[in-house]
Amino acid sequence: MRRPRYYTPTEVSLHNTIDDLWVSYLGRVYNLTPLVEEYKGNILLKPIIENAGKDISHWFDPETKDIRTHIDPISRCVKYYTPRGRFVHVPPPCPRSDWVNDFGKPWWRDGRFEVGLLTAKTRWIRIINTLTSQEQMLEVCSEDTLDEILQCYLYYNSHAASYTWKYDGVNLDMSKTLSENGIPDKDEEFYQCLMDRDLYTESICLYFNDDLSEI
Repeated sequence: MRRPRYYTPTEVSLHNTIDDLWVSYLGRVYNLTPLVEEYKGNILLKPIIENAGKDISHWFDPETKDIRTHIDPISRCVKYYTPRGRFVHVPPPCPRSDWVNDFGKPWWRDGRFEVGLLTAKTRWIRIINTLTSQEQMLEVCSEDTLDEILQCYLYYNSHAASYTWKYDGVNLDMSKTLSENGIPDKDEEFYQCLMDRDLYTESICLYFNDDLSEI
């Protein structure tokens, strides 16, 4: 099976316009751009657009994976709880002749919009090119393998695959994550010591090989 793609909250937050709208909820990332295009001009898009690029897990019940509900104080019936206003595919609180439910699955249950998973934790890593002495700080997902981190680093060095990646003098297994390669995550240790984690970041050193790759 194809490995799922992980995203950081920062990556999700970059997709925050009507023409490029992502959200995350319950640990997953969704591209709602097609939904916005389909319902363009509909007032029910407002709560979704207002939360473009954000995590909206608080809209959902983690057990049912459905929109949270409450007891309506007037009808005493169970209704969807939408304090920011009703949005697309949420039925009106009372019967209405203009409400149609022939859209199939509501968007929050439609897997077509899912693009990946939200990382459980982000990590900062410093990548040092020993050939040029250039350094680059990258925010990555803790679930990312070194190969996936390399793909991100290609933005700064298109020949990154022509280097041997090492930590503490030991060659790294590019198919494994930072933790699996023995690169510790000291954020919790810094937090307990009331220290700024930015004072120290683990470093990966890149050593140039002779066979320059074409990427």
